[in-house]
Parts: sequence; structure tokens; C-alpha cells
Amino acid sequence: MGKIKTHKASAKRFSVTASGKVKIGHCHHRHNTGLKTAKRKRHLRQSAILSSSMTPNIRVLIQK
Repeated sequence: MGKIKTHKASAKRFSVTASGKVKIGHCHHRHNTGLKTAKRKRHLRQSAILSSSMTPNIRVLIQK
């Protein structure tokens, strides 16, 4: 039986923590940053944890 390939676009955007949660980076932090407040940009720098309902779907895509 064949193996399931890793979805490379998802693997670049998501990572799995040691406890098994899926970590993501915020969007909207690349362009037009002059229009955003310093507080908004500072919060966008931090990574976030994916919701528990979406975690199984992403773990299948990135095979971890």
C-alpha cells in the first residue's frame, strides 16, 4: 500500500509542539505595516495555537 504524502504548503505554515498542539503564525504582518498600529504588529509577531477542532485535519496533512 502506498504512503500518504506530506502536504508541503501546510508543512511550511504549521508546526507541531511537543505536547501535540499545532502552532501557526499570524497573517497580515508582511505588507502595509505602516497602516497598522504598533500594538497590532506586536501581537501579530507572536505565534498562536490552532483550535482543537481543526488540529486533527492539519495533523493529517503534515503527517505528525
